[in-house]
Amino acid sequence: MTEPTAAIATDQTPLQVPHPPDRVLFGIVLMLLSVALLPIMEGLAKSMSDRYVVVQLVFARFAFQSLFIVPIAAIRHGRDLKQGNRWRLQIARGVAILAGTGFFYWSLRTLPLADGLALMFVAPLIVTAISALFLGEQVGMRRWGAVLVGFLGVLVILRPGLGVFQPGAVLALAAGGCVAAYALLTRHLSTAAPPLVTLAYTSLVGMIGAGLLLPFVWNAPDAGDWLRMAVMGSVGAFGHYFMIRAFEQAPASVISPFIYAEIVMATLVGYLWFGDFPDAFTWTGIAILVASGIYLSWREHVAQRRSQRAGSG
Repeated sequence: MTEPTAAIATDQTPLQVPHPPDRVLFGIVLMLLSVALLPIMEGLAKSMSDRYVVVQLVFARFAFQSLFIVPIAAIRHGRDLKQGNRWRLQIARGVAILAGTGFFYWSLRTLPLADGLALMFVAPLIVTAISALFLGEQVGMRRWGAVLVGFLGVLVILRPGLGVFQPGAVLALAAGGCVAAYALLTRHLSTAAPPLVTLAYTSLVGMIGAGLLLPFVWNAPDAGDWLRMAVMGSVGAFGHYFMIRAFEQAPASVISPFIYAEIVMATLVGYLWFGDFPDAFTWTGIAILVASGIYLSWREHVAQRRSQRAGSG
């Protein structure tokens, strides 16, 4: 599952420090590489969902991800990793994405990959709504309109009352809610530690949290499934690492919209691996949801720029 800080992040780059065009292009390439890898992780989880309970798959994802991410974080940011700034928020953030991953993997037992991912992209809409209603952030009518349009896209995908709605969709939406909480916590942690350190903590919290339940549900994998689990975790690690590196190269407002390209790869993986392909109504809902998310990202960028100009003035 993507941890879509990209879909929600704000551009923290000072106005006076523009990114060189070649770095911006490199950032876009890294983001596209990231979203090309992550559906493979999700496809592997779906392919093993009939043999292992969700807890074991979640543990495998975070355990093997930790084997890759934690050493890289230690090498690049050893001091920050040891200090553990704002560790309570770090743990809460890890628990949020742990729950989100669990709900998402659970939804994939019955839901096509692209459908589940599209419903999970409700997270930016939830973040905008919570920011306005509970955090006191200024959200104009345009962004509220985008939120309402986005939820309309969700309804088009679900089509309640037409026999399409299913429990897996509820789980995918729950995953989106957890990712929204994860994103809000990420905002508060944006200055506490480098993103790679925060990802390392997330991986460790996910591994430990799922590991506490593992003795009650353990089913010994065969050699082939051990390999699939290792690939699942390592692909996820590299996917999220490339995403972090993408944000180091270019403004979030430029990079964020490219996260929605994950829908394309998820559709390809779902079709080639499981024979699933979204119907016309689902594609319409996906298009509405993605368009609203991209618009919210752009309006967030505009609001951030205005705030920076006001501060510098």
